[in-house]
Amino acid sequence: MSIFDAYVERRNTGCMKWDGLERRFGRDDLIPLWVADMDFLSPPAVIDALVERARHGVYGYAVKTERYTGSIVHWMRSRHGIEISPEWIVPAPGVVPALSVIVQAFTEPGDGILIQPPVYHPFRRVIEGWGRRVIENPLVESDGRYDMDFIDLERKAQEAKVMFLCSPHNPVGRVWTKQELERVAEICLRHGVLVVSDEIHADIVFAPHRHTPFASLGAECSRNSITCHAPSKTFNLAGLNTAYVWTENESLRTAYEKASHRASMAELNVFGIEAMIAAYEHGAAWLDDLLAYLTESLDEMENVFQNELREIRMIRPEGTYMVWLDFRALGMPDDELDRFLREEARLGLNEGHIFGSQGSGFQRMNIACPRPLLSQALRQLADAVHHRRRA
Repeated sequence: MSIFDAYVERRNTGCMKWDGLERRFGRDDLIPLWVADMDFLSPPAVIDALVERARHGVYGYAVKTERYTGSIVHWMRSRHGIEISPEWIVPAPGVVPALSVIVQAFTEPGDGILIQPPVYHPFRRVIEGWGRRVIENPLVESDGRYDMDFIDLERKAQEAKVMFLCSPHNPVGRVWTKQELERVAEICLRHGVLVVSDEIHADIVFAPHRHTPFASLGAECSRNSITCHAPSKTFNLAGLNTAYVWTENESLRTAYEKASHRASMAELNVFGIEAMIAAYEHGAAWLDDLLAYLTESLDEMENVFQNELREIRMIRPEGTYMVWLDFRALGMPDDELDRFLREEARLGLNEGHIFGSQGSGFQRMNIACPRPLLSQALRQLADAVHHRRRA
């Protein structure tokens, strides 16, 4: 039995994923496979570090230390083959708050910001919330595979100030190749578009795919980009405010830091620091085991969809622990599909349409849970679809 098979009771812990079911879906008896955190214990080294820090008993304001930045530098070098400098790193309470700061620092009301829907829905919220203009460069889907539309990107980049790049892509699970990212870089450089690369899912990538940090593409790309990162998805630390941004470009970094201070988003979480350092220093083997476990879960899912749920297409992710499911063959409008999954399959998934109109007919399933729970969810889905067939 894998350590990841162990069930951890999360109800009544103030947990959004489980305790937020009633508010989010109108009922609390669903299997929650929606919000992107994991139902697994964090690595033992992280738990030990947090317990040790708690024993200290004083939890005052924290500062960025050499060990803090050193752990990030080491992780980027060892895991992703990119060399960054400690002074490039700026803490952030989360990637979405960082995007909010970036919008304020580098754009004016009415400026255009590129996104590639279907995409992580807070991208649009942050852009529109600050009075900026969303410019869509939709991904192109063909037989379950998504690709970038570079002809459209070339055209749209002419009216954009910034591009929000989701890499790996959430929700469709693409891990962009170096060649794809080079084309993005070339277009954005030619049109003076700042690339903001959200790489929060970079560590959750399945062989043979490899994550390519956008800033690793060359000196020009490094100077024309800001990378948003965090150990939160990787090690289940989402509640500890462990995000950070980094850029080689001193002028970009200075502008970001000034905007961050104006927005009062420059504070560090005293426990988040310890959790991140422990994860980056001691969590590599745990992560390898997690990736192997998730791969087995994906294999099991594919078997179920191929043999019992052929009407639903499972788009196997190259990265992230989210699976993009295509329900269009069932012929249900979005509101009926949402109701079907909630009321008949008793599952809490992320509705595809929240990721943009291109997500209509799709749903996003978070599989970072013990396999017995995932198997039960798939059984409930299969039973609901079979019942529909007979009706």
